Amino acid sequence: MSQAAHRTIPATPAAILVRSPYGGAPLGEIGVASVGEIGLAVARARAAQGQFRLSLPFERRALLDALASRIADNAEELARTICAEVGKTIREARNEVRRAQNTLRLSGDAATFLDGEVLHCGIVSGGVDRLASITWQPVGVVGAITPFNYPLNLLCHKLGPAIAAGNAVVAKPSPKAPLAAARLAELAIEAGFPEGLFQMVHGGAETAIGLARAPIDLLSFTGGPAAGLALKNASGLVRCLMELGGNDPLFVLPDADLDKAVATAIAHRFEIAGQSCAAVKKLYLHTDIEAEFTERLLAAVAMVKTGDPASVDTDMGPVIDEDAALVVERRLNATLAGGAKLLAGGGRAGTLIEPTVLASVHADAPVIAEETFGPVIAIRTFQRADDAIAEVNAGPYGLQAGIFTNDHALIKKFTRDLAVGGVMVNEGPDFRAEHVPFGGIKSSGLGREGVRIALREMSETRVVID
Repeated sequence: MSQAAHRTIPATPAAILVRSPYGGAPLGEIGVASVGEIGLAVARARAAQGQFRLSLPFERRALLDALASRIADNAEELARTICAEVGKTIREARNEVRRAQNTLRLSGDAATFLDGEVLHCGIVSGGVDRLASITWQPVGVVGAITPFNYPLNLLCHKLGPAIAAGNAVVAKPSPKAPLAAARLAELAIEAGFPEGLFQMVHGGAETAIGLARAPIDLLSFTGGPAAGLALKNASGLVRCLMELGGNDPLFVLPDADLDKAVATAIAHRFEIAGQSCAAVKKLYLHTDIEAEFTERLLAAVAMVKTGDPASVDTDMGPVIDEDAALVVERRLNATLAGGAKLLAGGGRAGTLIEPTVLASVHADAPVIAEETFGPVIAIRTFQRADDAIAEVNAGPYGLQAGIFTNDHALIKKFTRDLAVGGVMVNEGPDFRAEHVPFGGIKSSGLGREGVRIALREMSETRVVID
């Protein structure tokens, strides 16, 4: 573990001790920001943004490229910090650091293409000979609240577009994993960010509410629906962008490449020990391939190596803390008591949960009735696509879905009829490209992330008619 993993953040009288999910070793201490400190941070951000809003697109791109380069120079330190504070495997952590660089560079590129348009006002009888110029202007100060599971890249998904659009950012990372985020703020200063343009406040739910109530101009939040609603209510008329999770399905049809579908199900469910918003929460198998697919799945699950996330040989580490592990355990036990069959795993040792596969899972079983952050593959079966689609659409979430089939008619049906924000064909629901819109409907959120669309989400439309 690097020295960065033991970084100590200067503490105020109220402080949070950050511990490793694997073994519980103390990693650092963060000071909890008071309401007054939040207000001062927002005031400094507004002062900085007053000048930065006049910056040119190439200057914003250069700034974001410089930060991406600082991340590259400190990639291993950041990866080991993420591995330590999240329990993410070192391979997963290194991949997140790589993706964070891409997010910032793509944001810089997008800054140079924040195009407006010109409309003629004389398009109808009685119109006038005037032109309307429509441009995009920065909103001002963005409040960014991020979760523990991708502490670096999800912050970059808020920071990159905000800076590219000409805004300032005050961020609040999860108190469960704040150290990589704090290091990013340091690297931003090294990269030449103007003083006050990117600041960070630390704390839990009260700090999040305090930031939402502060005089910000836009709130960008990634987390759960209950917290999202509380923040939306606290922020009043401030525009909100919210990614609130999902209960995402993966459908496997009879003509699917079963080996690829098996590998995808495992990769998209056991990554970060199942703690991804778009992970495969429900696996829908067509009855024609249920037995064969399940046999191949169990063989692959048996090969997943769990343990110390710092080891390059480990495939899956722990969940974020003991409380999270207990939630998963309770839902597993209740689901089994309701008639589900345990095909693999099911055990727990502290924060380590065995890769688990359940069959004969009822649609209202606790493990899939709500979004479950844990390494549990819950199998549902179906014969008619319409029935499986209707079951998914009846739920409160609508983030993403994956389907494995080469049948064009079925692809058309699933992509047309599923009530979700994105459908991945011959891919899992957890697939994401940094520049592509990402988000959901219903309880899964408001607005979209993905650097190109987020740039406009974080801008205001201005019309000048001359």
